[in-house]
Amino acid sequence: MDATFVQLPRASTGISGLDDILGGGWARSRLHLLEGAPGTGKTTIALQFLLAGAQAGETGIYISLAETERELRDGAQSHGWTLNDKIEVFELVPPESVLDPAQHQSLLYSSDLELGEAVTRIFDAIERLKPQRIVIDSLSEIRLLAQSSLRYRRQILALKHYFAKHNSTVIMLDDLTGETVDRAVHSIAHSVVQLDQLAPVYGAERRRMRVAKCRGQSFRGGYHDFTIAEEGVLIFPRLVAAEQRKGHSGKTLLSGVPELDSLLGGGVPVGSSTLIMGPSGTGKTLLTLQFLKAAVQRGERAALFVFDEELGLLFSRAKSMDIDLGAMRDAGALHVAQMDAAELSPGEFSHRVRAAMDRDKIGTVAIDSLNGYQAAMPEEQFLTLHVHELLQYLNRRGATTFLTLAQSGMVGEMKAPVDLTYLADSVIMLRYFEALGRVRRAISVVKKRGGAHEDTIREFAINGNGLVMGEPLHQFQGVLRGVPTFVGQAEKLITTT
Repeated sequence: MDATFVQLPRASTGISGLDDILGGGWARSRLHLLEGAPGTGKTTIALQFLLAGAQAGETGIYISLAETERELRDGAQSHGWTLNDKIEVFELVPPESVLDPAQHQSLLYSSDLELGEAVTRIFDAIERLKPQRIVIDSLSEIRLLAQSSLRYRRQILALKHYFAKHNSTVIMLDDLTGETVDRAVHSIAHSVVQLDQLAPVYGAERRRMRVAKCRGQSFRGGYHDFTIAEEGVLIFPRLVAAEQRKGHSGKTLLSGVPELDSLLGGGVPVGSSTLIMGPSGTGKTLLTLQFLKAAVQRGERAALFVFDEELGLLFSRAKSMDIDLGAMRDAGALHVAQMDAAELSPGEFSHRVRAAMDRDKIGTVAIDSLNGYQAAMPEEQFLTLHVHELLQYLNRRGATTFLTLAQSGMVGEMKAPVDLTYLADSVIMLRYFEALGRVRRAISVVKKRGGAHEDTIREFAINGNGLVMGEPLHQFQGVLRGVPTFVGQAEKLITTT
């Protein structure tokens, strides 16, 4: 007998990224836990959940044990939201009753009366409104009223069974501010979503979330970066390259410079990744822009993500070398984005790349540079994993990727901040070298998967026409060390004047 998998109906969270992670949203008619320290975005997520329900014609209620109705409405207004008649804000303890001496108890433990009264008022509000979506903020207040772990667990179980009878989808918020962390609700809740906030030494705070538990449905595991913007919480699901399936076309991407294409054994395979590395100023960015220019001239669309250089200066510098990035952008053939490493998380960057791919059908992607991308990483030891997943994703989408990596030093031994050569399909190495009283540039291809390439080292120069490639440097030995031995004829070198 074949087993039939039945998927629980979903209630959209109002956040596309979270819906993606949860496989469509929170399971309907279930109790869910959303926990995190103050400031992580729990209230904003809860409001977006209620607003998504109101948009679908569902009634919602926000039961607040801490914040006032005015505070909640002002918070919603800061994002441009209006809580309409489909959403009721219910203050469980109105301020006037707190200040009324007649409401204070002195002969009995106030917690015994307050917890029972609170639960009764919650039930009355549910019976009156019959909402499909419920938010309770927060469990820390119920935990304080319950005083004991046993009583707290029993009360949460009672609430769960009561809500289940009314087919309500419930989100309980927990700010984890108690003296002890009680995990009783973890076993009771259908799903548990945890929010974290990290404070780097420099730059904006980094927020991330993960689904710790979700019964009866698959979800995207691990940590996912998110941010709180004017439009609300934006969650960037972790990139999983294995979800993409696309075969390689077998075509080759040419640079438009015959000598460079010859050095690369006929060009760069479409759908592959190329790492361009060398010290600062050797021409890594220009080499990348040359491939972007060639792609646009063939009628393809390209994307450039810039971490290190200000766009105005980059556009001006490129135009002086006959690469008009502004015209390409204005024609819609080139997507250019400035990345701020101090404000950007790796997950948000991956999301921007993926969004550009989906929106503009990008065929060539350039990231300048990996040094700036590394600066955006709060945990640099995982940079390799992030780059691996991003390259695999782009390759499986059929995009040709170019990455630049600045090495420390000018001549002699070069050191890179991280070794990513084994991830790239092709590696182009740029070098300075000294010859006849001048500082010159050399280029070589040290790796190319799936094809042959020249094993020579060529000189190249940069002028108003862009790249000028020379003949192989057969007359030198030790170019890659930066101080070679000259054994040839000076007239075979590129004239720089």
